[in-house]
Amino acid sequence: MKRLSLLLAAAATLMSGNAMAALAIGTKAPDFTTRGAQAGKTFTLTLSHQLKRGPVVLYFFPKAFTPGCSAEAREFAENIDKFKAAGATVIGMSADPVDDLVAFSTKECAGKFAVASAGPAIVSGYDVALKMRPGMTDRTSYVIAPSGRVAFVHSEMNYAGHVKSTLAAVQAMKGK
Repeated sequence: MKRLSLLLAAAATLMSGNAMAALAIGTKAPDFTTRGAQAGKTFTLTLSHQLKRGPVVLYFFPKAFTPGCSAEAREFAENIDKFKAAGATVIGMSADPVDDLVAFSTKECAGKFAVASAGPAIVSGYDVALKMRPGMTDRTSYVIAPSGRVAFVHSEMNYAGHVKSTLAAVQAMKGK
């Protein structure tokens, strides 16, 4: 419990320089079911089912195959073994249609983690609508504890730092 308190305090400090996401640390993350893809294969993804395995890094990105989104996906793919060692599942989320995410899951994510379509209810529930570009999400990364509560938030349009900060958060949850 002490480690979680320290993690929450560190997260609040890290967030101070970032744009604030609507879901505050400690908030119950909205459950959802949507369609996703991994390694080019589509499937149905439910957040609550993923949380049964451990913490989930739910990262929202604006649009598949754009330079920043592709770079961020490649960085998550390069670090996926570290996330798995900390017991975490990584899921990329975008308002893109599943057909676009099928190719993105193979090319940019290297088949190493799932990407899923964030429909209007998910975008609204996580307050990640990109205000200046309707139909797209902003770049916000959440670490959701197995309890379903938000444990960490990093919200900033620049992709640099999202992987590093979410990895540190899940490693702190594991006690490393």
